[in-house]
Amino acid sequence: MKGRPSIHQDKDVIRKAQELFWEKGFSATSLSELSKATGAGAGSLYNTFKGGKKELFKKSLQQRREDLKEFRRQLENSDNPTELIKNHFRTIVDTDHRSHLRGCIVANTIIEMTFIDDELENEAIEILKETEKLYTATILEEQKKGKIKSKIPATTLGKYLISLWCGINSLRRIYPDQEILEQQIELQLQIIN
Repeated sequence: MKGRPSIHQDKDVIRKAQELFWEKGFSATSLSELSKATGAGAGSLYNTFKGGKKELFKKSLQQRREDLKEFRRQLENSDNPTELIKNHFRTIVDTDHRSHLRGCIVANTIIEMTFIDDELENEAIEILKETEKLYTATILEEQKKGKIKSKIPATTLGKYLISLWCGINSLRRIYPDQEILEQQIELQLQIIN
């Protein structure tokens, strides 16, 4: 893909860049690596993403927001949204070793950008807060229906699930083992029964 990418190709470029950022982080990813990974020349990347590497990284994070919107739609259309949330965590167990080592790009960004870049840090924080709000609203609705018996406030459980997400994405790097991860995830998910 030489020259200026088309709008259709822009999404492909963002996905490929996201994969690289996910593994290396923002700071450790060079423009030449992005060019190689995406197949777009450096000039083409800068013509497409006027804010350069930072804009491309922000668009990579924005893709996670798009995934969150899709997850919200799935929850809204589900007969058992609690199980859907639990399955979201359970999918971690069956991912490959490389995915375990990558963890979560959003949580990784918060850690990497704290004290470095407030804009990127806050962008990542907002994604996790949006996820927390989604969890909280879903849990509250399921508590009202009597489908979640826990009397722990939904706001507390929403934050708990974000803590679980960030924690499990660290644990999977320490123990990239299906059995261990499954035990830990199932243990932690008992709180939303």
